[in-house]
Amino acid sequence: MIDADAQLAYGVSWAAYGIAFIVFFFMMKRLFRVLPLYGLRTLLLAALVVLFLTPVESPDVAGWWVPAWLFGGYEMILGDGDAVGLAIFNLGIAGLVMLLVWILDLVRYRLVSQRT
Repeated sequence: MIDADAQLAYGVSWAAYGIAFIVFFFMMKRLFRVLPLYGLRTLLLAALVVLFLTPVESPDVAGWWVPAWLFGGYEMILGDGDAVGLAIFNLGIAGLVMLLVWILDLVRYRLVSQRT
């Protein structure tokens, strides 16, 4: 069983990770503004969201989630192929969902731009 201090540290670390991602996301959004195509800008931003925010459940502690890129990279260094496969699987599923959202956003953008 995990004690209260560990749970607090877990929550604080995810909060710090989330805030850092939001700052990074808006910095990249400003950087991608120079790209001429709306679809390319949004695709790159969606890829950032998938890459950095896809979680994997920790095999050591039930109910604790770890960023998939971090978990997969760490397990790749350790040589655990099954854990790397789980991280890649989660990233793939998140990528497919985000691809669907991206396509729907392009349709929305096209419909809105045709009205004006």
